[in-house]
Amino acid sequence: MADTTTAVEHGGGAAMPQLDPSTFSNQIFWLLVTLVVIYFVLSRIALPRISAVLAERSGTITNDLAAAEELKAKAVEAEQAYNKALADARAEASRIVDETKAQIQEDLKAEMAKADEQISAKAAEGEKAIAEIRANALNSVSEVAKATAAELVAAMGGKADDKAIDAAVAEQVKG
Repeated sequence: MADTTTAVEHGGGAAMPQLDPSTFSNQIFWLLVTLVVIYFVLSRIALPRISAVLAERSGTITNDLAAAEELKAKAVEAEQAYNKALADARAEASRIVDETKAQIQEDLKAEMAKADEQISAKAAEGEKAIAEIRANALNSVSEVAKATAAELVAAMGGKADDKAIDAAVAEQVKG
C-alpha cells in the first residue's frame, strides 16, 4: 500500500511519469543529450554514407547517360555508313548492269554483223547459183529448141542446116 500512497501524493500520475512536472528538467536534459547524439551520429556516420551513395548513383547515372549518348551517336554513324554502303552498292550494281547491257549490245551488234555477212555471202552464193541455173536453163532451152527445130524440119521432109537452126533459135531467144 505504500506504493499507492506515494502515487497519490504525487498527483496520482504513476501511470504516466513523463507528465510529472517534477521530472521535466531531467527529461529536457536527456532529450537534449539524445538529440545531440542523434545529430552527431547522423551528421558523422549516416548522412556521409547516404551522400556517398547518392553521389555514386548520380555519377553512375551521368556515366550511363554519357555512354548512352555515345552509343546513340555511334548508332547514327553506323546507320549513315550502312545507308552510304547501300547506296554505293546500288550504284555499283546499276553500273554493272549498264556495263553488261552495253557489252551485250556490242556482242549483239557484232553477231548481227557477222550474221549479215554470212547471209550476204549465202545470198551471193544463191544468186550465183541461180544465175548459173538460169544460164544452164537458157542453154538447155536453146539446145532443146535446136533439136526440136531440127526434128520438125526433118519430119516435114526437109534437110536441116545446123547454122540456120542456130541462127533462128538465137534470134527467138533474144526476143
